Amino acid sequence: MESTKKRVAIIGAGPSGLTAAKNCLQAGLEFVIFEKNDKVGGNWVFNSKTGHSSVYENTFLISSKAWSEFEDFPMPDDYPDYPSHLQMQRYFESYAQHFGFHAQIKFEHTVEHVERQSDGKWKVTYSHSGSVNDEIFDVLMVSNGHHNVPKYPEYPGSYTGKFIHSHDFKAIDESWRDKRILVIGAGNSACDIAVEAARVSRTVRMSMRSPQWIFPKFIFGQPGDVFAARTKWLPRRLRQYGLKFLVRMVLGPYSRYGLPENTTLPLNTHPTLNSDLLDYIRHGRIKPRPAIASLDGLKVNFVDGTSEEFDIICACTGFWTEFPFFDPSFISFKDLAKVPLYKKMMHEKYSNLYFIGLFQPIGCIWPLADYQAKLACLEILGKYQRPKDMASAIEHEVKHPHFQFGPGQRHAMEVDYHTFRKELRAELKKAGLDIGKPPAGKKNKYKTGNSFDLLSALPIS
Repeated sequence: MESTKKRVAIIGAGPSGLTAAKNCLQAGLEFVIFEKNDKVGGNWVFNSKTGHSSVYENTFLISSKAWSEFEDFPMPDDYPDYPSHLQMQRYFESYAQHFGFHAQIKFEHTVEHVERQSDGKWKVTYSHSGSVNDEIFDVLMVSNGHHNVPKYPEYPGSYTGKFIHSHDFKAIDESWRDKRILVIGAGNSACDIAVEAARVSRTVRMSMRSPQWIFPKFIFGQPGDVFAARTKWLPRRLRQYGLKFLVRMVLGPYSRYGLPENTTLPLNTHPTLNSDLLDYIRHGRIKPRPAIASLDGLKVNFVDGTSEEFDIICACTGFWTEFPFFDPSFISFKDLAKVPLYKKMMHEKYSNLYFIGLFQPIGCIWPLADYQAKLACLEILGKYQRPKDMASAIEHEVKHPHFQFGPGQRHAMEVDYHTFRKELRAELKKAGLDIGKPPAGKKNKYKTGNSFDLLSALPIS
């Protein structure tokens, strides 16, 4: 079959890139994975030499094991509900070894530039060991993630202390001991860093521009996403009101913690999951502060008129959605409020370009990235047909988000895990492949081994 001879370039051997490689292998496609690091796992490789945003020393999953496992490759039985980054990196290594493509990964190969040729093929320019080379590919799968280019906040005035972005944070070391710390943001990274800093620093403050939904990792003894999944059959609005009531019942009003009350419904903004933050606030180790008005030496002026001096500021203010190997005039999503891709993966103009894992679920990315990659391979094999009017299909998707996500680039890629999985399942069914219901930790429902590959699951004509 001619389609199986197409060469596929996969950029990145993080979790999403690994799914792309596995599905290409099972589809009989020729592929190359370019990975700038020396290990698989992407951001889950601690202390990465590549300078991208890696996990820090005490990182754990914020989605549970049950909802973070690949559905054809369960995590080891001895892994806890929320595995550590070391366990996750070992898991990704074993995934690549199990499915038999680890040896095909080109480690320490950095993609410098990608250019679309006049015949529609892709010229990939990469560097390795001081040399620069080009290769031509029929298909391009972009799986480099969206935590690469840090978004730095800007304020009037100047700051003379140590200022870092979470992109560069690796661990709380002796330089943080007995220091005055300000963490900007209230997302998952901000809460984790604030808690870690509070163990050794003199004071820790958290500056928040807007109210946040902060959930505990366990609800009634179950991981939060396991509990929430039991309510996915409810109408969305009812789920949101139910979650709001539950959080209030379990935690009490946020005002008791010095936090502003959130007037929006849960899931309309990306939630923060942290079981330690609120305890540290009530113990006086962390103090919430409002947004920053200006900087003056070591002094930070807040919008409520108060001021305080800090030795270290850590900005946990997110990342730009950028692809440094593309010319910005070719493809750039940096300033867009919504990413214009069908099912967060297919470009309107280029049928041989796929973005794998370029979405932010309320849940885990890579089990769903696996199904994106499967769909891409089915299209390459000629078993799936994308919508004829891609512009209209993309416009409809952009105008009908899963929840009424807040404005701005922060929610440009936001999806609801369960809804998005249903959508991908529906698309795969069009190609004759039904992935079934999620196993969700039930061992007898996992599609283990190589028995759920494309070529065995599909009738090949």
